[in-house]
Amino acid sequence: MNKNIEAYNKAQSIEDREICNALAREISARLPEAENKIWHAHPVWFLDGNPVVGYSKLKNCVRLLFWSGQSFEEDALQKEGSFKAAEARYTAAGQINTKDLQRWLKKTREIQWDYKNLIKRKGVLERLK
Repeated sequence: MNKNIEAYNKAQSIEDREICNALAREISARLPEAENKIWHAHPVWFLDGNPVVGYSKLKNCVRLLFWSGQSFEEDALQKEGSFKAAEARYTAAGQINTKDLQRWLKKTREIQWDYKNLIKRKGVLERLK
């Protein structure tokens, strides 16, 4: 695991650390080719420079965010923001459904919107895959 992501996880409460560590392990195992780093103060994984999945500590939960998640057509993921992102929120590591997470991570590789060039395209989001 990236040392900065490891430090981010260690800075969380015990309960949140368990969630973060479980998410980081599964994401890294399912997307081994992805670059991962702290981006905008949160752990994020990138495929070919495009952000695809990450998580962040919110006030009362840990949010798992898929940048192209609305296109996954998964009922367990909730719409987030005005683009194509979708999220799941956790307050305990036991809430993470590993089979769902593995399916979502597979879709992360297969379905991508081009966030990398969003500013260059003046806010217009184009589908890559």
